[in-house]
Amino acid sequence: MKNSIKKAVLAYSGGLDTSIILKWLQDEYGCEVLTFTADIGQGEELEPARAKALALGVKKENIFIEDLREEFVRDYVFPMFRANALYEGEYLLGTSIARPLIAKTQALIALREGADALSHGATGKGNDQVRFELGYSAFAPNLHIIAPWREWDLNSREKLLAYAQKHGIDIAKKGEAPPYSMDANLLHISYEGLVLEDPAKPADGAMWRWSRDPKDAPDEGEVVELEFARGDLVAINDERLSPAALLARLNALGAKHGCGRLDLVENRFVGMKSRGCYETPGGAILLKAHRAMESITLDKEAAHLKDELMPKYAHLIYNGLWFSPERLMLQALIDESQKFVSGRVGLELYKGNVIVRSRESANSLYDATYSTFEEDEVYDHKDAAGFIKLNALRFIIAGKNGRGF
Repeated sequence: MKNSIKKAVLAYSGGLDTSIILKWLQDEYGCEVLTFTADIGQGEELEPARAKALALGVKKENIFIEDLREEFVRDYVFPMFRANALYEGEYLLGTSIARPLIAKTQALIALREGADALSHGATGKGNDQVRFELGYSAFAPNLHIIAPWREWDLNSREKLLAYAQKHGIDIAKKGEAPPYSMDANLLHISYEGLVLEDPAKPADGAMWRWSRDPKDAPDEGEVVELEFARGDLVAINDERLSPAALLARLNALGAKHGCGRLDLVENRFVGMKSRGCYETPGGAILLKAHRAMESITLDKEAAHLKDELMPKYAHLIYNGLWFSPERLMLQALIDESQKFVSGRVGLELYKGNVIVRSRESANSLYDATYSTFEEDEVYDHKDAAGFIKLNALRFIIAGKNGRGF
C-alpha cells in the first residue's frame, strides 16, 4: 500500500505534531506531501505554517492556506444554532462543527490536485479521527487515509521531541508550553489533557485565554440587542455585519463580561469519558437569544418537537455525521421551523450571565388579549372544565377499576 501512495494532502497546523507527521509521511511513504491549513478564526498567524512547510521541503505551489471563516459561520455554525444544539445538555460543539468543513475542503483539494491519500494528526483515542475520516469519505471515498497516530510508535511526547530533533524540525516554543491541549476557532477554545485529566481538580484560573473571570468582569451590565431573520443572527445593536463578523462581535462582548465558560466531563464517541474546559462567549449569547426569539415565534408543538430532536441532532454533529442523510433530513425540518423566527431580542450581559430583557417580532404568537390576567372578552374560563375532564378521563376510569394511586 505504501508504495502506491505518490501524493498525500495533510491537514497541517504548523505545530509540532503535524510538522513531525509531514516529515514522517515523506520518510515512511516516500510520497510528495501537500499541506492544507484552514483559517477558521483560530486567532493565530498562519504564514508561519507556510514557512515551516517550505523548510520541510514542501513545494510553494503545494501549500494551501484557505480563509474559511465566513463559510464556517454561515454554513456550519448558524445552521447548528438554528437547532439550539447542545451535546449532553451543555457542550456547544465548537470543535465538532469545525471538522466537517476542514475535511471537506481538504478532500476537494486532494481531488483537484490528483492526490492518492489524505492525512490528519488526530490521535487514535479521540473523536476527531472519526470526524475527519467520515468527512473524507463523503467527498473522496476512493482516496487512502493515513492516520499516523494509528501506525507509528511515536506514542509519547519524549519520542516526538527526539524525532523532531533528529530530523531538524523546529521545536522552539513561544514562552512556556501550556499544561493542556488546546483547539481554537471562531466559535470556541477547548482545553484538555494533563492537569485537566483529574476531574476532581479545579481548572487553573490562568488557563482561560479568551474570557474574563466573571468576578473580574465589569460591575455594570451591558445591554445589547440582537436581530434575527429566519433563525439567523443578522445585526447587533442595529449594525448589520457578515456572519463571521457578527460572531466575532459577540465573542468580544461575551469575553468582556465573562460569559460562556464550561467545565465538562463528556462521553466521547469512542467510548471513554473525557474532561474538557470550553470557552464559547459568543455562542452562549447566541443560544440564549435564539431561544428567546423562538419563544414568541414558534408554535408550541413545533418548539417541543425541536427540543425532542435536538439531542439526536447534537449527537450527529459530535459523532462526525454532519454530511449524513439523517442530519440533512433533520436540518430540513429545523430550517422549515425557522421561517417566522425573525425579530429582536434585548439582552443584558453581566458577570457571566446572559439575561433576556425583551423580545419582539412581527411574527409573534404571543397575544396579550388571551394571556392577560385582567378582564378579557376572548377567553371563557368555563371551557377549562371540559378540557381538564377529558385529560383526566383515563385516571377516572383507572380509579373506578381499582387502579388508583
